[in-house]
Amino acid sequence: MKIRIGTRKSELAMFQANYVAGKLIDNGIEIEIVPIISEGDISEGPLHEIGGKGLFVNKLEEALSANEIDCAVHSLKDVPAKIDNRFIINAVMPRESYEDILVKNSDVELSMMPTGSIVGTSSPRRSAQILNKYPNLIIKPIRGNISTRLSKLRNENYDAILIAEAAINRLEIGCKYISRFHIKEMLPAASQGYIGIQCLNTDNEISRAVSNINSSIDMALANAERVFVAQLNGSCTSPICILCEYKNNIVNIHAKVLSLDGKKQISKTTTADLSNLNQTILSLSKEFIDDGARSLIL
Repeated sequence: MKIRIGTRKSELAMFQANYVAGKLIDNGIEIEIVPIISEGDISEGPLHEIGGKGLFVNKLEEALSANEIDCAVHSLKDVPAKIDNRFIINAVMPRESYEDILVKNSDVELSMMPTGSIVGTSSPRRSAQILNKYPNLIIKPIRGNISTRLSKLRNENYDAILIAEAAINRLEIGCKYISRFHIKEMLPAASQGYIGIQCLNTDNEISRAVSNINSSIDMALANAERVFVAQLNGSCTSPICILCEYKNNIVNIHAKVLSLDGKKQISKTTTADLSNLNQTILSLSKEFIDDGARSLIL
C-alpha cells in the first residue's frame, strides 16, 4: 500500500511530514510526500486579519477532498478546534515541548528589559500573556518561518521574539540567548507541540494504517485541549491557553483566557484522570463561560 502525505513546504512542515513518513514506513507502507503551498505561506499580512492559521489547513483539506493526497500532516495547534465532519484527526504523535521560549538579542531577562523594548510575535495568545505581566513592553508583529523570524530578530528592530520550543528542537537550531517562562507566565496554545495526521472521515485501509501509529494518550490530551477551545467558540488566534499534562496517572489541567490587551484574564487549574478527562474539560469550559470568557476573546 502507498500513502500520499500532504504537507506545507516549510522546513518545519517537511520535517514533520518525514517524521510521520518514517513511522508509516516502519509499518511496511510505501510513502510519497506531496508539498503544497497555502495562502498563509505567501501572504505577508497578519494571520488574524487574513483568516488565521486555518489558512495553512484549508489547502491541505482541499487536496484531501480532491484525492490528491491520502492524509495531511499538521502542527496540530494550527488546526481549528472545529473541523468539517468530512475530515478526522486519525493520529497524534507523542508531544514535543509544549513551551514557548523567548529568543533574545542579549542576555537580559524579560523582567529587566527597559520600558519600550520590542518583543516580536503575531500570536494574540502570546502577546496577551506578555502584556499581562509586562505592560511596559511593546509587541510588534512578526511573520515567516523559524529561520526568517530569527533573521528578523538579528537584523530588524526587535529585542526578543517568541517561538515554540518544539520548532527549535525539531530543526535542531541553536540560539545564544534564550529565556524560559514559568507556567503562570506563559501557557501554550491547545495541542501545541503535537503533530496531527488528518484523513477523510472514512473507514478504509489508509485511515486504519494511519490510526495504527496513533499515540492514544496523547490523542486524549490533545483532544481535551481542543475541546476546551471549541467550547469557548475560540479559534487558533484567540488568546486562549490550555495545557493537559499526564503525570503519575493524573492529568493536570492549566487553563487561561485573556483579553487581547492582556489587561484582563481568567485563570484556573484542576485535575482529572483519563477516564473522566472529557467531562472535566466540559465542566471547566462551563466555568470559564460563566465567568465571561467568551466576551474576553472578542
